[in-house]
Amino acid sequence: MDHRNFHYLLSKQNLVSDDDVVDVERDTKDEVGDHFVKGRKRFACDEIYLSDSDHSEEGLGIELQHDLMDKVGLVESALSELAHEHQLTIAEEMRDQLSALEAEVMDENEKLASTLERVERNTEAQREMSRKFDMQYQRKIAEALDDHLTAVQRDHEHRSQIEERRIRDDAAREEAKRKEKALQEEKARQEMIRAEAKVQARLEAERVEKEKAAALEAERKAAKEAAAAAEKASESLMNAPSEANKVPKDVTSHKHSAVVLSFQMIHQMTEGGNTIRASENAQKLEEKRLMIYNEIASQNEALGSGSNKVKQATLRGAFVFQICFQEDRACRKYEMEIARRIRTITGTKENVRVKADELIKLISDSTCPQSISIAMFAQKVVSLCVNPTGSFNSAVYAYGRVIVLVTSKVPLAMDILIGELNKVCIYAVPKYIIYSEAAFQTKEAYYKAIGYTEEDGKIESTDSYVDRLSAYMKLYGALVQTEVEGCQNLHGLREGWAWIARFLNVLPANLYTAAALQAFLEMAGFALHKRYKTQFRKMLDVIAKDFLTALKDRGDAKLNKVIVNIRNYIESNQFLKEPEGWRLRSNLESHNFTPESDHQQQYGYQQNRYYY
Repeated sequence: MDHRNFHYLLSKQNLVSDDDVVDVERDTKDEVGDHFVKGRKRFACDEIYLSDSDHSEEGLGIELQHDLMDKVGLVESALSELAHEHQLTIAEEMRDQLSALEAEVMDENEKLASTLERVERNTEAQREMSRKFDMQYQRKIAEALDDHLTAVQRDHEHRSQIEERRIRDDAAREEAKRKEKALQEEKARQEMIRAEAKVQARLEAERVEKEKAAALEAERKAAKEAAAAAEKASESLMNAPSEANKVPKDVTSHKHSAVVLSFQMIHQMTEGGNTIRASENAQKLEEKRLMIYNEIASQNEALGSGSNKVKQATLRGAFVFQICFQEDRACRKYEMEIARRIRTITGTKENVRVKADELIKLISDSTCPQSISIAMFAQKVVSLCVNPTGSFNSAVYAYGRVIVLVTSKVPLAMDILIGELNKVCIYAVPKYIIYSEAAFQTKEAYYKAIGYTEEDGKIESTDSYVDRLSAYMKLYGALVQTEVEGCQNLHGLREGWAWIARFLNVLPANLYTAAALQAFLEMAGFALHKRYKTQFRKMLDVIAKDFLTALKDRGDAKLNKVIVNIRNYIESNQFLKEPEGWRLRSNLESHNFTPESDHQQQYGYQQNRYYY
């Protein structure tokens, strides 16, 4: 029930006075005002009906008619009109405020959207700029890297071309020298054949003359016997000179036979000289080292004329000397010290440095002549290959490093060491001796010539010889590939490259040469590939196509293992991997310690145990 009906009922029933009506109207106005104020604050218009339709006006007219019929109809009508106008005003204001708020919200939304769009555009622009900068930077880096790689490749190609040209020139010179040498040898052989023919013709003529003289003498003797049968005494006297004349004839015949035999032996030795296969440069270098080797041997012989004894012998064109210290205890002590230092070399940086310094001090010590110390050093290093232990393959690189450090301070030691190695292993020259019955009386003599050892009158087995040969070549390969910072390797990679070229150009393919080649590649192949790159791969192609094919054509079952090993080395690119022991360790791990074998029993005293 609204306030107008409430006033109407009160006036009808006369239950309140006019003052009460005024108070009620005031309270009603306040209530209506508070209601609209509260509604404005909350912007809620749910309880206000703002329709301006005809139905509302008609209802209002009916209410006015009812109010006019009442006693207090004027007051209520005025209140109703005021309330209605107030409601319309409030509703209009609220509509305006809502419209303003909606417009403001829409404006703010538009501003926010514009701001967000601008921020996104700026972000995208910065991102695009960063992307462009990155692309430019990467492009510059790629261009610089490409230029560098192009320069490096061009430099490598230039070096490769120079090396190829040098190899071709060397090969051409060696081929020309070989042809010239072969021509000279052929001329010498023809001259020798002609000289031999002349000698044989002369000997034949002498034999015919002797036969004629013998026939004449026989006729003369027969005539004398028939004419002077009575003079037996004189005939006896005549027969005695005849017998005497026969003896000189026999002796003369023997002398001529001896001359022919001597000539044939000389011819056989000359023919035997052609059984040695080696390049001219390798032979010259071997002869040069032999001269140095002989000079040291002469010095040691002069020094050993007193208390020391020097044994000399000639073997395979190399001068062998062994120093025997039976009385000079000082030199014997140095020999044992050098041997101990060499045997205790391990694959650690500190050990290699210490052992090299100690060996240099021992060799340079004036107490023992340096020529003798150098000979000891060379012999003890080479003797490591006689009975190699299980750790030989990993320790051989440390041996090579110590050798380079020592020979950088004592250069003469390198020539003596290489000479000693050439003495025990002809394939380190490289050189090969072909078997010839004219040059060697027996097979045993040939085996000794190529390096077989004899013990208790028996030649060692082929397996033992091949194992020892491989150890020698591993030591040689480890030596030539060694590079030490601050030191010059007097027999380095250049000599290793020359060795493999001479080896493939001159030596035949058999079990011995294949074992030597395999051992050398396993030790020096990694370093040779690092230095020569494409050229080394070409060399491996030659080995795979020519050398291995020649081995296979021999049809020997003993060659299968070495053929498989060399082919596997090439096909699996093992030359790209660092061999075991190639890089020295910074310290010695405990599990790598193995007790050293007692090598000093030959000196007749108990040795302390060393570990390596």
